[in-house]
Amino acid sequence: MGNTSSMLTQYDIEELQEHCNHAFSQQEIVSLYHRFCQLDRNGSGFIPGDEFLSVPEFAVNPLSQRLLRMLDGLNFKEFVAFLSAFSPRTSLQHKIEFIFRVYDFDSNGRVTFDDILCGLRDLTGSFISEQQRQKVLTRVLEEAGYTKDSSLVLSDFMKILGNSDLKMEVEVPID
Repeated sequence: MGNTSSMLTQYDIEELQEHCNHAFSQQEIVSLYHRFCQLDRNGSGFIPGDEFLSVPEFAVNPLSQRLLRMLDGLNFKEFVAFLSAFSPRTSLQHKIEFIFRVYDFDSNGRVTFDDILCGLRDLTGSFISEQQRQKVLTRVLEEAGYTKDSSLVLSDFMKILGNSDLKMEVEVPID
């Protein structure tokens, strides 16, 4: 499975299903494998982060640069695990863990007000002023029992987003 020129075996597919907690069907994993092979232009078995920018949906995502930080040098197993966060079959906890990793810029297990604010800047662009962003974020944190000076850990993110109807879904076309 390391080299993209090899074919996926039934064992590989079942192992990947286990690895991603059955977020994808066997057909979806085969489709993802074909897409992975298309993105792995040099057949190395890895996709460099900049190759993801060739995917139009990824390139226009306002968080693409943050996601690239998480993606550089993915093999197929890591590719499936990364995409599993967007499966409708994935638990809310897994989705929140993914969001936390997106905002945890320095991978220290903590997310600060400035980290989230920076992400909001990417998401909102010039549609909202800096003052409005700060006001909204301060209010959301206060409603959850935190302050602007709080340094959030994963359990805090779970508390804040755990009761939400969070949707992060992509459809995997079946060939």
